[in-house]
Amino acid sequence: MKTSLNSRHIAAVLLAAASAFGIAGTAAAQQNSASGVVGGSTTDNTSTGNIHGTGMPQIQQQGGVSFVSGGVGLDESQALRSAASEWPLSLRFTATGGEYVADVHVTITDAQGTSVLDTTSRGPYMLVKVPPGRYSVHVSHADISKTSAVTVTASGNARASFTW
Repeated sequence: MKTSLNSRHIAAVLLAAASAFGIAGTAAAQQNSASGVVGGSTTDNTSTGNIHGTGMPQIQQQGGVSFVSGGVGLDESQALRSAASEWPLSLRFTATGGEYVADVHVTITDAQGTSVLDTTSRGPYMLVKVPPGRYSVHVSHADISKTSAVTVTASGNARASFTW
């Protein structure tokens, strides 16, 4: 009987060790790909969202409009908030409890109704470089659409916040 208990104990220990090595191996595989990182984070300079090592996500271009979105990680949200004064239009997306919202579809149209930007935000902040003028910002998240009129001046910047 004692041998049977020892065998069960040894089997349980071996099973636990195998599970632990399997989990550790999976984590190591996720971190050690051919490029050195899979997924990355906002503190990882090789992450697609942080190619400059400053916390600022990559600036994108659509037609004549430059934009950047993100803010999921702390360093990225701080970088976007700090840079907001340098961009003509700053957008913020939150839930009613103040939680950040990402994956918001954003369409910006000029005073003539022509679309100047049609994209999806990667996080709760979006900064947009548009020429001075009047714009309508149309956003959609969780099947709820909202619109805000903004005026971008030559010397200042416009801000719009959307809450779901």
